[in-house]
Amino acid sequence: MSENAPSKIDVAAAISGMPWWLVLIWGILAVIIGIALVATPLVTIFYLILILGIYWFIGGIFTLISLISDRSNLGWKIFLGIISIIAGIAIITYPLYSSVIVLAVMVICVGFFGILIGITKLFEAAKNRDAGAGVLGILSIIFGMILLIYPYAAAIILPWIIGIIALIAGISAIIVSFKVKKAQAET
Repeated sequence: MSENAPSKIDVAAAISGMPWWLVLIWGILAVIIGIALVATPLVTIFYLILILGIYWFIGGIFTLISLISDRSNLGWKIFLGIISIIAGIAIITYPLYSSVIVLAVMVICVGFFGILIGITKLFEAAKNRDAGAGVLGILSIIFGMILLIYPYAAAIILPWIIGIIALIAGISAIIVSFKVKKAQAET
Protein backbone atom coordinates (compact mmCIF):
# COMPACT_ATOMS: atom_id res chain seq x y z
CA MET A 1 0.00 0.00 0.00
CA SER A 2 1.31 3.48 -0.81
CA GLU A 3 2.37 5.71 2.06
CA ASN A 4 0.29 8.56 0.58
CA ALA A 5 -2.89 6.50 0.32
CA PRO A 6 -5.51 7.43 2.91
CA SER A 7 -6.30 4.82 5.54
CA LYS A 8 -9.78 3.43 6.09
CA ILE A 9 -10.02 5.62 9.21
CA ASP A 10 -9.19 8.75 7.16
CA VAL A 11 -11.80 7.83 4.54
CA ALA A 12 -14.41 7.10 7.21
CA ALA A 13 -13.73 10.46 8.89
CA ALA A 14 -14.04 12.28 5.58
CA ILE A 15 -17.26 10.45 4.70
CA SER A 16 -18.90 11.10 8.04
CA GLY A 17 -18.44 14.87 7.74
CA MET A 18 -19.41 15.16 4.09
CA PRO A 19 -23.04 15.76 3.13
CA TRP A 20 -23.80 13.19 0.42
CA TRP A 21 -26.36 15.41 -1.25
CA LEU A 22 -23.76 18.15 -1.80
CA VAL A 23 -21.53 15.68 -3.64
CA LEU A 24 -24.56 14.57 -5.65
CA ILE A 25 -25.45 18.16 -6.64
CA TRP A 26 -21.83 18.83 -7.61
CA GLY A 27 -21.83 15.66 -9.73
CA ILE A 28 -25.08 16.54 -11.47
CA LEU A 29 -23.85 20.06 -12.25
CA ALA A 30 -20.55 18.68 -13.58
CA VAL A 31 -22.44 16.25 -15.84
CA ILE A 32 -24.69 19.07 -17.14
CA ILE A 33 -21.69 21.32 -17.87
CA GLY A 34 -19.82 18.37 -19.41
CA ILE A 35 -22.73 17.54 -21.72
CA ALA A 36 -23.06 21.21 -22.70
CA LEU A 37 -19.33 21.48 -23.44
CA VAL A 38 -19.32 18.31 -25.54
CA ALA A 39 -22.60 19.07 -27.38
CA THR A 40 -22.17 22.83 -27.94
CA PRO A 41 -18.60 23.71 -26.94
CA LEU A 42 -18.33 27.18 -28.42
CA VAL A 43 -21.66 28.45 -27.09
CA THR A 44 -21.00 26.96 -23.64
CA ILE A 45 -17.50 28.44 -23.44
CA PHE A 46 -18.89 31.80 -24.57
CA TYR A 47 -21.38 31.85 -21.69
CA LEU A 48 -18.92 30.45 -19.13
CA ILE A 49 -16.41 33.19 -20.02
CA LEU A 50 -19.21 35.78 -19.84
CA ILE A 51 -20.13 34.50 -16.35
CA LEU A 52 -16.44 34.71 -15.43
CA GLY A 53 -16.42 38.36 -16.56
CA ILE A 54 -19.48 39.15 -14.46
CA TYR A 55 -17.87 37.35 -11.51
CA TRP A 56 -14.63 39.33 -11.87
CA PHE A 57 -16.53 42.62 -12.16
CA ILE A 58 -18.64 41.99 -9.06
CA GLY A 59 -15.67 40.51 -7.19
CA GLY A 60 -13.62 43.63 -7.95
CA ILE A 61 -16.35 45.87 -6.61
CA PHE A 62 -16.63 43.80 -3.42
CA THR A 63 -12.85 43.83 -3.01
CA LEU A 64 -12.86 47.64 -3.09
CA ILE A 65 -15.88 47.83 -0.77
CA SER A 66 -14.13 45.53 1.70
CA LEU A 67 -11.55 48.29 2.23
CA ILE A 68 -14.14 50.13 4.33
CA SER A 69 -13.84 47.55 7.11
CA ASP A 70 -10.43 45.96 6.48
CA ARG A 71 -7.48 48.07 5.38
CA SER A 72 -4.91 45.26 5.53
CA ASN A 73 -3.01 44.80 2.28
CA LEU A 74 -4.46 48.09 1.05
CA GLY A 75 -2.28 48.32 -2.05
CA TRP A 76 -2.94 44.77 -3.19
CA LYS A 77 -6.68 45.04 -2.61
CA ILE A 78 -6.90 48.26 -4.62
CA PHE A 79 -4.80 46.75 -7.41
CA LEU A 80 -6.76 43.48 -7.53
CA GLY A 81 -10.10 45.27 -7.28
CA ILE A 82 -9.32 47.60 -10.17
CA ILE A 83 -7.81 44.82 -12.34
CA SER A 84 -10.85 42.61 -11.67
CA ILE A 85 -13.26 45.39 -12.59
CA ILE A 86 -11.35 46.22 -15.78
CA ALA A 87 -11.12 42.54 -16.80
CA GLY A 88 -14.82 42.06 -16.03
CA ILE A 89 -15.83 45.10 -18.09
CA ALA A 90 -13.61 43.97 -20.99
CA ILE A 91 -15.16 40.50 -21.01
CA ILE A 92 -18.72 41.80 -20.66
CA THR A 93 -18.18 44.41 -23.39
CA TYR A 94 -16.38 42.07 -25.83
CA PRO A 95 -17.48 38.55 -24.89
CA LEU A 96 -16.65 36.92 -28.24
CA TYR A 97 -13.07 38.22 -28.39
CA SER A 98 -12.67 37.57 -24.68
CA SER A 99 -13.66 33.93 -25.10
CA VAL A 100 -10.88 33.38 -27.61
CA ILE A 101 -8.32 35.34 -25.61
CA VAL A 102 -9.15 33.74 -22.24
CA LEU A 103 -9.00 30.23 -23.74
CA ALA A 104 -5.71 31.00 -25.49
CA VAL A 105 -4.20 32.40 -22.27
CA MET A 106 -5.36 29.28 -20.39
CA VAL A 107 -3.72 27.07 -23.02
CA ILE A 108 -0.49 29.08 -22.84
CA CYS A 109 -0.45 28.79 -19.03
CA VAL A 110 -1.00 25.03 -19.25
CA GLY A 111 1.78 24.84 -21.85
CA PHE A 112 4.26 26.62 -19.57
CA PHE A 113 3.11 24.48 -16.66
CA GLY A 114 3.63 21.32 -18.74
CA ILE A 115 7.19 22.35 -19.60
CA LEU A 116 7.91 23.19 -15.97
CA ILE A 117 6.56 19.82 -14.81
CA GLY A 118 8.56 18.09 -17.54
CA ILE A 119 11.80 19.74 -16.45
CA THR A 120 11.06 18.80 -12.84
CA LYS A 121 10.39 15.19 -13.85
CA LEU A 122 13.66 15.09 -15.81
CA PHE A 123 15.59 16.28 -12.74
CA GLU A 124 13.76 13.70 -10.65
CA ALA A 125 14.60 11.00 -13.20
CA ALA A 126 18.28 11.96 -13.20
CA LYS A 127 18.43 12.08 -9.41
CA ASN A 128 16.60 8.79 -8.78
CA ARG A 129 17.65 6.98 -11.98
CA ASP A 130 13.97 6.56 -12.82
CA ALA A 131 13.29 5.94 -16.51
CA GLY A 132 9.52 6.28 -16.02
CA ALA A 133 9.86 9.79 -14.62
CA GLY A 134 12.20 10.63 -17.49
CA VAL A 135 9.69 9.48 -20.10
CA LEU A 136 6.91 11.42 -18.36
CA GLY A 137 9.16 14.48 -18.26
CA ILE A 138 9.91 14.30 -21.97
CA LEU A 139 6.23 13.77 -22.83
CA SER A 140 5.23 16.67 -20.59
CA ILE A 141 7.76 18.98 -22.27
CA ILE A 142 6.57 17.91 -25.73
CA PHE A 143 2.94 18.45 -24.68
CA GLY A 144 3.76 21.91 -23.29
CA MET A 145 5.66 22.90 -26.43
CA ILE A 146 2.80 21.78 -28.69
CA LEU A 147 0.39 23.91 -26.65
CA LEU A 148 2.72 26.92 -26.89
CA ILE A 149 3.25 26.49 -30.63
CA TYR A 150 -0.46 25.99 -31.42
CA PRO A 151 -2.39 27.81 -28.67
CA TYR A 152 -5.44 28.65 -30.78
CA ALA A 153 -5.84 25.12 -32.12
CA ALA A 154 -5.53 23.80 -28.57
CA ALA A 155 -8.04 26.43 -27.38
CA ILE A 156 -10.56 25.12 -29.91
CA ILE A 157 -10.11 21.54 -28.63
CA LEU A 158 -10.04 22.56 -24.95
CA PRO A 159 -13.84 22.74 -24.44
CA TRP A 160 -14.25 19.11 -25.54
CA ILE A 161 -11.43 17.98 -23.27
CA ILE A 162 -12.87 19.91 -20.32
CA GLY A 163 -16.33 18.53 -21.17
CA ILE A 164 -15.12 14.93 -21.14
CA ILE A 165 -13.26 15.50 -17.86
CA ALA A 166 -16.37 17.14 -16.37
CA LEU A 167 -18.52 14.19 -17.45
CA ILE A 168 -16.13 11.65 -15.91
CA ALA A 169 -15.76 13.70 -12.70
CA GLY A 170 -19.52 14.27 -12.47
CA ILE A 171 -20.42 10.61 -12.94
CA SER A 172 -17.75 9.67 -10.40
CA ALA A 173 -19.12 12.21 -7.90
CA ILE A 174 -22.65 10.88 -8.35
CA ILE A 175 -21.47 7.32 -7.69
CA VAL A 176 -19.43 8.45 -4.67
CA SER A 177 -22.40 10.41 -3.29
CA PHE A 178 -24.49 7.25 -3.10
CA LYS A 179 -21.60 5.36 -1.50
CA VAL A 180 -21.26 8.18 1.06
CA LYS A 181 -25.02 8.07 1.72
CA LYS A 182 -24.85 4.30 2.23
CA ALA A 183 -21.77 4.59 4.50
CA GLN A 184 -23.46 7.32 6.57
CA ALA A 185 -26.61 5.24 6.90
CA GLU A 186 -24.56 2.28 8.19
CA THR A 187 -22.93 4.35 10.94
